[in-house]
Amino acid sequence: MSDQKTKTEVFSINGEELVSTVKKLVHEGNIRRIAIENKDGKTLLEVPLTLGVVGALLLPTLAAIGAVAAIVTECRIVVERTDVTSSK
Repeated sequence: MSDQKTKTEVFSINGEELVSTVKKLVHEGNIRRIAIENKDGKTLLEVPLTLGVVGALLLPTLAAIGAVAAIVTECRIVVERTDVTSSK
């Protein structure tokens, strides 16, 4: 039997690294949700992700993330991961 648990991580980065960091996280494959917050903690963009979100479907989202990156100097990425563990 497997239990699905959610784990949250927070990354503080500058606006220039935002798009490349999000791309890297999405390719890891176990991401359920990504939220981008400004340095004060206000959510600027929240993107739910599923295993079916790939390639061309992600392009409009990356364009929106690029627009956010253009207006912020510092931001935080809040990543919600699915942590699947086996239990007996």
